[in-house]
Amino acid sequence: MAESIDSGRTRLSWKPRWIVLIGVTLAVLGFIVWLAFRRTQVQVRTARAYRETITSSIATNGKIEPIDNFEAHAPMSATVKRVEILQGDWVKANQLLLQLDDADARAQVARTQAQVKGAEAEFLAVSAGGSQEEVLTTRNALVKAQADRDAAQKNLLAMQRLLQSGAASQVEVDAAQAQLHVADANLHMLEQKLHDRFSKPEIGHAEAQLAEARAALAAATVLVRNLNIASPHSGMAYNLPVRRDTFVAAGDLLVQVADLHRIRVRAFVDEPEIGRLQKGQPVEVAWDALPGRLWNSTIEDLPTNVVQRGTRMVGEVTCLLDNADLKLLPNTNVSVAVVLARHENALTVPREAVRQDAEGKYVFQVVNGQLKRRNVQTSVSNLTRVEITRGIPDDAVLALGAVNLQPLRDGMPVKNPI
Repeated sequence: MAESIDSGRTRLSWKPRWIVLIGVTLAVLGFIVWLAFRRTQVQVRTARAYRETITSSIATNGKIEPIDNFEAHAPMSATVKRVEILQGDWVKANQLLLQLDDADARAQVARTQAQVKGAEAEFLAVSAGGSQEEVLTTRNALVKAQADRDAAQKNLLAMQRLLQSGAASQVEVDAAQAQLHVADANLHMLEQKLHDRFSKPEIGHAEAQLAEARAALAAATVLVRNLNIASPHSGMAYNLPVRRDTFVAAGDLLVQVADLHRIRVRAFVDEPEIGRLQKGQPVEVAWDALPGRLWNSTIEDLPTNVVQRGTRMVGEVTCLLDNADLKLLPNTNVSVAVVLARHENALTVPREAVRQDAEGKYVFQVVNGQLKRRNVQTSVSNLTRVEITRGIPDDAVLALGAVNLQPLRDGMPVKNPI
């Protein structure tokens, strides 16, 4: 009986051990399965799709220019004699702005005036056959030569009549004939001297000298006038680099005047982007000196050629801007964005989330810890985001890439989206 009791106790003691052993085994197997499943999960970077206004644009740089700019340069080396304005002053049309020392220029005018008078006298003398005194002397000699010729003609006629009556010899007639020839030659010489003393080339040379002297006088007169600087139109004297008694060389900038309430932007678009430009496209201009401020305009002129600017090949686009508060200054460098398209309330995702293969564009949406391929259609894009028009819902969580750089695939389990 004691043996039966001991055997019952033995069976009772093994039953709990067996149960514990099974439990431990199941736990170990479960843990191994969990570890295996955990190792197949991939940690990915994610982002949500959300709605916003997206703009597609060509971003470049540009420069501010006055539209109607008056720019005066020194016509000669001189000293600034007077300055009538201050930089930033608003000036009227034809108002005297500054004056250069014109003593040398006025002396040049006097010299050229004398040259003109001398050339005029020379031309008149050549055209008339000589100076007034020479012409009077020749005319007096011509009158006397005419009288001598008439007397010789009468004497020849008388000798010829006497020869017929026998009162004169042939020798006397021949002498009278010779005297008439001498008188004719002298008369012809004086007539030529009076009317054709100078040849056509000599007259042309005198005429050219006169024209040259007059041109020199005109240039000297313009030079004197240009030493008095006045703007042809009203505007702001936005640049005045000289002061009184400053010495300037020929060609040095003296003053710049323009109405800056309306200005021009010259933008430099890279050659590959030129084909996307059209007249009237919206343009947004920003200046780093005034962050957050935008000036809006439209394209006025398209590029007509491509030029090199630094290391870039660019076409130049111009547009006009209202600058009522005069904040934009000439020659400043600005950022320019040519707006190609703008969509309001667009569902957008990071560019990194959109992939493409032979079947088209797609994204990986994270659904219940797995990646699901979603074929999508895209529209407007910018540097960072793309508009999705079909394929995913709002607020969809999309995989951007695996943290360990492992390629993503449809159905891949993922964990801890970040």
